[in-house]
Amino acid sequence: MTAASTESKLQPVPGRECGSCSLCCKVYNVPEIQKAAGKWCGQCKPGRGCKIHDNLPDQCATFNCLWRTEAAMPAQWKPDQAKMVVTINPITRNIQVQVDPGLPSAWSRQPYHDHLRQWATKNMAKGQYVVVLVNELATLVLPDQDVALGPLAPEQKIAVRLEPGPNGGVYEIKVSTTRTTDDGQTFEIASSSRHPVRSAA
Repeated sequence: MTAASTESKLQPVPGRECGSCSLCCKVYNVPEIQKAAGKWCGQCKPGRGCKIHDNLPDQCATFNCLWRTEAAMPAQWKPDQAKMVVTINPITRNIQVQVDPGLPSAWSRQPYHDHLRQWATKNMAKGQYVVVLVNELATLVLPDQDVALGPLAPEQKIAVRLEPGPNGGVYEIKVSTTRTTDDGQTFEIASSSRHPVRSAA
């Protein structure tokens, strides 16, 4: 998954410098330099930083993770500690959690998993979802459960609709892609799944 962040427009929180953290240099796809997600960039010395810092690809030069720019992010979310990099996707506005494939279960540990559920509860009604990615494999974190979505391309969109019901209701999850034909017409390709709301008991 390509790095996605609008936080580059914000100033880093004082005291929240990258330091020895360079996890973003591993987890993201950087097409400009043919760097694949999940593998260390050839220009990076893990723990020390980038060898071409003065001549970065545009994607890298404008990137900041949410831990650096959002004071409310707990200290343990520093990427090299959490083994995850969190951003806000500038297109979908989803909370995107890119996990170090060297520790793919990092997001399910505590306190991280509780934080993800809290973010899902707070933001789902606004159409902003918590999406965990290990390379291209996505999991949607809902307030009460986690739903594996499989491979998710950057252009695909997620929509969640909660249908009320006597036992708490059902989530309808739709993953869609918009395509444009050669003659300029657009159409949508979508798949959907349904998941009963789980009791808090």
